[in-house]
Amino acid sequence: MPSGPGSIPTTVPVQMPKPSRVQQALAGGTPKPEPEQVIRKYTEELKTAPDEDCIICMEKLSVASGYSDVTNSMTIGPGAVGRLTKCSHAFHLLCLLAMYCNGNKDGSLQCPSCKTIYGEKTGTQPRGKMEVFSYPVSLPGHEDCGTILIVYNIPPGVQGPEHPNPGKPFTARGFPRQCYLPDNAQGRKVLELLKVAWKRRLIFTVGTSSTTGETDTVVWNEIHHKTEMDRNVTGHGYPDPNYLQNVLAELAAQGVTEDCLGQQ
Repeated sequence: MPSGPGSIPTTVPVQMPKPSRVQQALAGGTPKPEPEQVIRKYTEELKTAPDEDCIICMEKLSVASGYSDVTNSMTIGPGAVGRLTKCSHAFHLLCLLAMYCNGNKDGSLQCPSCKTIYGEKTGTQPRGKMEVFSYPVSLPGHEDCGTILIVYNIPPGVQGPEHPNPGKPFTARGFPRQCYLPDNAQGRKVLELLKVAWKRRLIFTVGTSSTTGETDTVVWNEIHHKTEMDRNVTGHGYPDPNYLQNVLAELAAQGVTEDCLGQQ
């Protein structure tokens, strides 16, 4: 990466995202929907249970939910069975409720069988800043174009109610973190989708570092980035002919697809 004076190019302005529904809720803004409402919104209750197992509790759908002793609901009975509206997978509704309540309760639901996402999935990324720069230097394997530099910066802070240990401090090692994309059509598409993922708090989370074992620290969250510009010693650099396709698949697994770009 260039290091001489004046080597950092003019920044491309990135509008700081408006607070997500989760942030607004934490700040006392838009209230989160009731968990039962979310389950009802994305399911159709079945009058007769299919002859199959619920993969959440591993009990037959024809018997009561395995979570009926630990999950209370005024509106969903222990034997109620429903089918998700898009993918048609069936579960005990109480099991779906238990699964939803164990997440960050952002109003979205993800099928535990096929991973289809209902609603807009948001994460638990702490507050920070995403900046974008462009370089007139090529990445290995992408000699026909320049380079996009993404700089993520998240300061240490205190965990919120959506984090593993609310009220406890979290660390943020290795920031600012610099990541690289080729400045071509597909690289720019990945950049726009990464902006959506950042806005939805999906790129980082608070957890345990897989490299150091440190707990209560900011870690990557299943969307891989290239953090080396001119070598591929660790597998986090270029050349990597499959990287752009792989990261598009990882973004899609989080519910971030080209469809999202038309909604911005």
